[in-house]
Amino acid sequence: MDKTSEKILLGFPESVESFTVYGGSDKDGIPENTEVTLHKGDCACVCGKTGSGKTRLLEDIEYLASGDSPSGRKMRINGLELTEELRLELENRFCACLSQSMNFVMELSCRDFIFQHAGSRGIPCTEELMEKILTCANSLAGEPLHPEDMITALSGGQSRALMIADIAFLSAAPSVLIDEPENAGIDKDAIIRLLAEKGKIVLISTHDPILALSCEKRIFIENGGIRGIVIRTAAEKELLKELRNQEAQIKEIRNQIRGGKNIG
Repeated sequence: MDKTSEKILLGFPESVESFTVYGGSDKDGIPENTEVTLHKGDCACVCGKTGSGKTRLLEDIEYLASGDSPSGRKMRINGLELTEELRLELENRFCACLSQSMNFVMELSCRDFIFQHAGSRGIPCTEELMEKILTCANSLAGEPLHPEDMITALSGGQSRALMIADIAFLSAAPSVLIDEPENAGIDKDAIIRLLAEKGKIVLISTHDPILALSCEKRIFIENGGIRGIVIRTAAEKELLKELRNQEAQIKEIRNQIRGGKNIG
């Protein structure tokens, strides 16, 4: 293994400053004449119609594609071309992923799940850390989680909120890939703030305009190919404020409905 690869491994994950996706081709074989680079603390979104290839891009990043995926894309870390040896060393370590659908199958309480998951990663877990993770999850989800709640009984939103908090506090992966978090009914802005503060490189596939405009970069996908990188404008930042105000009003109405109250 060359010295640059060794340096990445020895300092992993702190040694990862950026990753770059070099274009392959779309579903018709037309080349993608573009590249995408994201750095520590960056949060970008992937936008496009259903079936356009957003999930394919996330999978290429997750598996550190080297021209061997259907898209033909290639990944670089810190600008370094990945050897097969380095890819194997970083397998299942480079990305933390959260898919659209996820279900717990083990009969564990939230408390036991956090302790066991921390133990599997070699992280000493304390009651204080467990409480921090649950507090974080509760800041994202609508319905609160409790240490004694069974994970198999959690709602979709609660499950994803727990896993996002778990990723933030327990995962050493330098990058996080999230597929359509808006479908889970969790606080979208809080997700971005939380993971960016942890120094993660965050890439989110979304149809949600507020989530998309919360990111500085939008990767536009069409027919399986990257068509362009859209940088957020000053006008879009102002529009985002309006959309957030509207969503806050809708959230208040939603809470009243959930609480069995009449509106108005």
